[in-house]
Amino acid sequence: MQKITVVDSVMGSGKSTWAIQHMNEDRNASERFIYVTPINTEVDRIKEACPARGFHSTNLDKYNGRKMHVAKEWLQDRANICTTHSLFRAADPEFLAYVRDGNYTLILDEAMSVIEIADVKETDIETLVKAGNIEFESDGRVKWLNDDYDGRFIDIKAYAKAGTLFHLSGKMFIRAFPAEAFRAFSKVYCLTYLFKAQQQRCYFDMHSLEYEVKAVGRASDGALRLVEHDEKAEGRAELYSMIDIYDGSLNEVGKRDKAMSSNWFAKSTTLEDRRTLQRASRNYLMNVQKARVSDALWTTKKSAFKVKDYDSAFAPVNCRGTNDFAATWALVYAYNRFANPEERMFFAKYGITVDEDTLAVSDLLQWIWRSRIRNGQPISLYLPSSRMRSLLLAWSRYEI
Repeated sequence: MQKITVVDSVMGSGKSTWAIQHMNEDRNASERFIYVTPINTEVDRIKEACPARGFHSTNLDKYNGRKMHVAKEWLQDRANICTTHSLFRAADPEFLAYVRDGNYTLILDEAMSVIEIADVKETDIETLVKAGNIEFESDGRVKWLNDDYDGRFIDIKAYAKAGTLFHLSGKMFIRAFPAEAFRAFSKVYCLTYLFKAQQQRCYFDMHSLEYEVKAVGRASDGALRLVEHDEKAEGRAELYSMIDIYDGSLNEVGKRDKAMSSNWFAKSTTLEDRRTLQRASRNYLMNVQKARVSDALWTTKKSAFKVKDYDSAFAPVNCRGTNDFAATWALVYAYNRFANPEERMFFAKYGITVDEDTLAVSDLLQWIWRSRIRNGQPISLYLPSSRMRSLLLAWSRYEI
């Protein structure tokens, strides 16, 4: 395969539009595409935007329960396929063999989750070791020893046999997306922003997957083209000026550096502070901004609290890709993003550092860009975490 091309451009710069243009103008009759996107509505949009490609997708109820089987049939027929991250993450050796045979190009819209903690307790791991079912290899992988095993950890056996199961100090299992999934393609394009902060960059470095970073630019004829990556060309100050960030007494709850982190929400000692944050969020939307529900968008750690009268305006902190909130302008981001500690430890084993500050800004910006700012319209934002406000300002000044 060629080097992976990471298309690292700010939100709204035309990454998916470039991809559509590229697929529509491609004249290599033998080249076929698999377009992978986070959400089903984007699957439909790509299909409609590239009629000549005749994209197939499993985005129909009739395929429920057999989506991978159907996708493999399409691969054997050399069809162009548009699907979601969730289905692509299930790619197995048979799927990848068909990809290799078909001379496919992958276009991955938005960085994908490529590692996850397996649901196996430390005591279960100890039992598997004592039973002689597993051992730990020097590169951190879990090696399965008992080919005759047919118990409740049969899925763990499959991951280990595939070479995609790793461990942390023998106490936790990490499932990784197979690196061969990227090597199976003739070409790979990853469409994202602030790639350096993302889990997928760490994963590429860990597996020595070579990549080059480009950006989307506009040629003299008006067409979108890939150009050399230059973050100074992003116009961050202008984007930042479109965000009216609240600066008042409601920010008092977030003055500490770790306030509103996942650990902060989990502690019983912060119960009163959490109630204060809940009231402040509602106060900001209802009284400071006088926003209707249709104007509002808010988030916090999952299940931490609800904002009375604005329940339906909630969007998860990891919300990606959707246009469902493109009319909203009064925003509350009541969260302080830090990297998952197990994720940091996992990559640190391989000498790879997670950039927590840039990661926090990356997720914040992706969430903000679900609002009408994606259409070039100004928004108002309650960002009570002092750390997150500082990081957003630092981003606008190219300091991170």
